[in-house]
Amino acid sequence: MATEPAIERIKGLFKIKDLKQRFIFTAIVLIIFRLGTHIPIPGIDAKALGELFAQQLRGSFLGLFDLFVGGALSRASILGIGIMPYISASIIFQILTTSVPYLEKLQREGEAGRRKIEQWTRYLTVFVAAIQSFGISSLLTRFTSPSGLPIVPHPGLGFTLLTVITLSAGAVFCMWLGEQITERGIGNGASLLIFVGSLDTVPQEIAQTITLLKNGAVSIAAVIFAVAILFFLTAGIVYMNLASRKIPVQYARRIVGRKVYGGASTHLPLKMTTAGVMAIIFAQSIMILPYSLASFFPQLQDVMIFTQMFNPGHLLYDLIYGILIIFFHYFYTAVILNPRDIADNLQKYSGFIPGVRPGEKTAEYIDNVLKRILLPGALFIAIVAILPYYLSKLTNVPFYFGGTRLLIIIGVAQDTLQQIESHVITRQYEGLLQRGRLRRRRG
Repeated sequence: MATEPAIERIKGLFKIKDLKQRFIFTAIVLIIFRLGTHIPIPGIDAKALGELFAQQLRGSFLGLFDLFVGGALSRASILGIGIMPYISASIIFQILTTSVPYLEKLQREGEAGRRKIEQWTRYLTVFVAAIQSFGISSLLTRFTSPSGLPIVPHPGLGFTLLTVITLSAGAVFCMWLGEQITERGIGNGASLLIFVGSLDTVPQEIAQTITLLKNGAVSIAAVIFAVAILFFLTAGIVYMNLASRKIPVQYARRIVGRKVYGGASTHLPLKMTTAGVMAIIFAQSIMILPYSLASFFPQLQDVMIFTQMFNPGHLLYDLIYGILIIFFHYFYTAVILNPRDIADNLQKYSGFIPGVRPGEKTAEYIDNVLKRILLPGALFIAIVAILPYYLSKLTNVPFYFGGTRLLIIIGVAQDTLQQIESHVITRQYEGLLQRGRLRRRRG
């Protein structure tokens, strides 16, 4: 009986025509993306590459990158670098808009300025994709499978050019798919592509765990312990994503003619994890840079040793990864939530925080509150992203990158559900307005 209302609510979502069309469109685009991750690049021995990832690279940085692109890299797919170049380009322009006056001015010009910045972001995506594609092609030519087979049987300039062009085109295609989902579907397109990709190896890892249990390589107690930890981590992530500091806001009364406006009390919710999953995605897009840059110096032994330190489990990797997560947690929050703009909007509509002067003092108060509540949220995300990897190593349960995957899955799922709820509320208001007009006409 308890599940009937939930089922009815799900059925009710598909009765809304616009929402139903968005669901179908999003599903079609995600299916196209998944099919694209199985189309191979010419000139690569996909079987040898799959063997290499399964036996040697699954727990490495390239394995983590493969998680973000839905297994496309380990299958030598044309979508092998996925949406990551677009995310890297977006980070660069978001940083520049806070430091370059011309870009900051464009950002404030409204829709026209944002479209110009988006156009430049697309151009930069092609450049970043070309660099990452060259790095991937250089790495593939140097790898061999555990059985000794070369990943690239016939390396050379022709293979490099073909791989760079193919992977760059695939990245641009992923960027276009993400934009289509954001505009005509449900949820954030780039996040949904990573969300779907992160589920790619889950069935395989479950089957591998069952096999290890049957063979006695993993104990039942270890599996139960790992599952319990993941369960509590899931509950903690959901709780932290919903946690917020509610700042009371009072609106002054205004008398216009015979009507009285304002006088209401409400609150301003500031979330502890405002950046959400974007901090993880941004940090990971930066962590690929050492591998991309090292591909330009394949003969330097010191460079290769340095890049080996950028694998999960190394102290340098974990330290930089955690710092980047905390940095982007603050940075992305500052981009989407400006205390100055909030204070100006409150003052514009005669709102104020009790005990705080409007204007500059209100902006300072909100900024101080954000600084205090964001730190525990950022530390929690960083810990969850790093520690479960060691849990997998300790218990020998093959759930690689469990923390990163959990943060992505839960964060994107909650954001998408919030967008669905917003669409439903909007349609309900529109329905009420239409019924109100009909009643007035009848009257």
